[in-house]
Amino acid sequence: MSATSENRKSGKEAVQRGAALDVTGLPTFAFGTRSPMWWGTMGLVAVESTVFALTIMAYFYLRSHAASWPLSGFPPDLLWGTVNTAILLLSMWPNQKAKQAAERLDMAGVRLWMSVCMVVSIAFLAVRVLEFGALNTSWDTDAYGSVVWMLLGLHTTHLITDAYDSLVLTVLMFTGPHEGKRFVDVSENAGYWYFVVLSWLPIYAVIYWGARF
Repeated sequence: MSATSENRKSGKEAVQRGAALDVTGLPTFAFGTRSPMWWGTMGLVAVESTVFALTIMAYFYLRSHAASWPLSGFPPDLLWGTVNTAILLLSMWPNQKAKQAAERLDMAGVRLWMSVCMVVSIAFLAVRVLEFGALNTSWDTDAYGSVVWMLLGLHTTHLITDAYDSLVLTVLMFTGPHEGKRFVDVSENAGYWYFVVLSWLPIYAVIYWGARF
């Protein structure tokens, strides 16, 4: 084979290798299990679920060693905790709408539903302040008061951090930069909100009904 033919063959192979390694056409973001953000969120959920479970176990451990429960003699008032449970459950609807809009890359839909989610978050946090006042115990009253405030405080911390995250994402969706990965952030933020909602249900049962049965 002549040198010219060898050069042509080598050149053709080099072009083919270059085409095979060309990644410019690949997507720069992905949703679900293909996203590192999804795995990070699931890791956080696993850690925080363990923290909630350990605190609930501490509640029942203390209860099993108490002659009467609650130690203060008065269980929490049901009104504000129940109102907040209803608000959280209702929040799943705009949250899902925001998630669906993000995965469609629907900017207008994301802006609308993220704004609704922010209103719901503010309403919940406002009622949460009333919840703390209706526990009928303080964090330093006794062991019962400490563990109840710990449970409510842990959940409130998650609410505040997620509300702040939602606020930042909402502002970015209005002001930019408008990058594809922002839609992934909105989708994963919605997924984390589901954890915040669903983790509240056993906490609500423990705080408000564990002291009544």
